Amino acid sequence: MAERNYTRQLATIISIDAVGFSRLMGLDDESAVAAFEERRDIIADSCSTFGGRTFGDAGDSIMAEFGSPIEALRAAFDFQDRIVALNSSVAEAMRMPFRVGINTGDVIVRDGRLYGDDVNIAARIQEFAPHGGLTVSETTWHHVKDHTAAEFIDLGEFMLKNIALPVRVLIAGRIGSGLSPAPLVAAVPPVNGQQKLSSKGPPAIAVLPFQGDGGERDVGYMADGIAEDIIYGLSNSRWLSVIAKSSSFQFRDDTLGTRVIGNALGARYIVSGTLMRNGGHIRLSTSLADVSNGRLVWSQRFDRDLVDIFSLRDQIGEEIVSILDKEVDRAEQARTFQVPWESLETWQLVRRGRWHMNRRTRGDTEIALEFFEKAYREDPNSSAVLNELAWWYFWRAWLRFGDSDDLDKVQQYARKALLMDSLDARPHAHLGVTDIMRGQPGSAVDHLEEALHINPSFAFARSAMGSARLLLGDAAGAIPFFIDTERLSPFDLYRFHNLGELAAAYSFVEDWPSAISTADRSLDLSPGYFYARFLKIGALARSGRKEEARRELTIFTTRHPDFSEQRVRWIPFADKAANEFLLANFELAR
Repeated sequence: MAERNYTRQLATIISIDAVGFSRLMGLDDESAVAAFEERRDIIADSCSTFGGRTFGDAGDSIMAEFGSPIEALRAAFDFQDRIVALNSSVAEAMRMPFRVGINTGDVIVRDGRLYGDDVNIAARIQEFAPHGGLTVSETTWHHVKDHTAAEFIDLGEFMLKNIALPVRVLIAGRIGSGLSPAPLVAAVPPVNGQQKLSSKGPPAIAVLPFQGDGGERDVGYMADGIAEDIIYGLSNSRWLSVIAKSSSFQFRDDTLGTRVIGNALGARYIVSGTLMRNGGHIRLSTSLADVSNGRLVWSQRFDRDLVDIFSLRDQIGEEIVSILDKEVDRAEQARTFQVPWESLETWQLVRRGRWHMNRRTRGDTEIALEFFEKAYREDPNSSAVLNELAWWYFWRAWLRFGDSDDLDKVQQYARKALLMDSLDARPHAHLGVTDIMRGQPGSAVDHLEEALHINPSFAFARSAMGSARLLLGDAAGAIPFFIDTERLSPFDLYRFHNLGELAAAYSFVEDWPSAISTADRSLDLSPGYFYARFLKIGALARSGRKEEARRELTIFTTRHPDFSEQRVRWIPFADKAANEFLLANFELAR
C-alpha cells in the first residue's frame, strides 16, 4: 500500500476576493497591484491575530484557514472594518472592497495546501456576498450564531457548481456596525427550508432600476423611466412572468449580485443597466443575466442624440423589450434540451417546438408541429400553445401562397387564444395576417391596430401593419413600420421577409437605390427568397443598370426555374395595377 502523505481535519475556510480588481488594472495597473498588496497584508494580519493563516493566493483571491469558526468570523469582520476605513481615505474610483465566503467542513491537507468540496464551497458562496460584506454557509452559521454579536439574513439553498448537494447561504453582519446586512437585503424575505429556482414552468424576469451615472437629476428620472417602460412592455408580451416594480425597484444597490437578487425575487432572469449623459448625447448600457447559472445572456449599448427625451425614452424602451423577448425565448429553448423528451411539461414542449420552428427546414417544422400538438393534448386551453399552433399554420399557409384550410386553422386557434387571454397581442396579429393573406388588408388594419395598442413593442405586428398599408397602396406610409421593425427586432429570424417588404415599398416610391440595397440585405439573410431578388432585378433595370439586372436574372432563373408571373399576381394588392408595375420592372431586364 502506498504511504499516505496527507491528513484530514475539520477546518473553517475563508475565501476572499477583490471586487473590481480588473477594472482598476485597466485604469492604473501599478496602483491596482499596490492597493491589492496593501489590503492583502491587512487580511493576513487580521487572520494571524485571530489564530488563522492565509494560503493559496491566486491573482486577486486569497484563502485563509482557521481551526475555530468563531475566530474566522471575527477575523473577517476585523479586516473588512480595516479595509472600509482604508477605502474611505482614497478616491472613489480607486477603492477596492472585498467579498468573503466562510464555510466549515472536512478538508484534506497536503504540503500546507487544503483541498476538498468544503474549500470549494467557501469560494462558491463568496460570490453571493455584497461588496465589502460576507456570507457564511449553514454549517458555519450553526457554530457561530449564538457566540458572536452578528446578525444573519438567510438567502436560502442553492445548487453550486460542481457541488452535489444544495448549500444554504446566509449574509452575515456585525450588529450595530456598518457591516449589518439588513440595509443591503431589506427586501430579501426570510427563508425557511429549501429555496431553489425551478427549471420548469414559465420563467420570471425582474428589471432592476437602471443606474443614472453623472449626478444630473434628469438622468436619474430617465433611467427609472426606461426601466419602468421595459417592465410594462415585457408584461404585455404575456408569455413571461414579470416581477412587479414595487419589488424589483427595492434593489437599487447592485452589490448583492444577480444570483442573490434573483433568488430573493424568484426571478430566473435579471435585467440591469446604466445610463450616462454627455452633453447632448446619452449612452445606455443594459444586460440580461440568467440567475440559475450566472451567465450573461445578452448585453448591448445604445448611443443616442438627446433631442426629445420622452420620445427617445419610448423608442429605447420598445427596442429593449423586443430584444429581451427574443433573447429570453432563445435561452428557454436551449434549456429544454436539459430535459428528456418524455419529461417535458407543456411549457417546455412549446419552447422545444419553437426551437425546431426557428430552424425553418421542412423536417424541423414537422417536428415542431409534433411538439405543439402534444402540448395541446396536455393543455388545450393554454394561450401559449394556441398561439404557436396559429403561427405554425400561418407559416405553412404563407409557403403555400394562402392555403385556405391552413388559414381557417389560424383563425380557429387565434380566436380561442383570445378567449383564454383577451390582452394578448399575438392572436390579434394572427387574425390580421390571415386577413392580409385573404386579400382583405383593410380589415387586417383593425386587428393589427389592436395588437399594437396592447403591445407597441411587437415587431411582427409592426411589420404586418406595414404590409397591410403597402397592399392598400400607401407605400410611403408603410415604410416607417418596416423601419421600426428593423429597429425593434434587428436579429429576427424572419427579418428577410420584412426587408423584402421594405424593398417593395421603396420600389413603389421609386427610390431605386434604397430598393436595391434593402433587397441585398434581405438576400444576405435568405439567398433563396424569390421576392427580394425579383424586386432587386426590377430596381436595377429601372436604374439603367441593365447588365447587373441580367446577371441577377440568370441567378434568379437558376434558383427558381418554376417561376411564373402568377406568383406575383397572387400578391393581394388592393389595386392590381401595383402587381403589373412590379412585373413591368422585372420584364425590363429580359
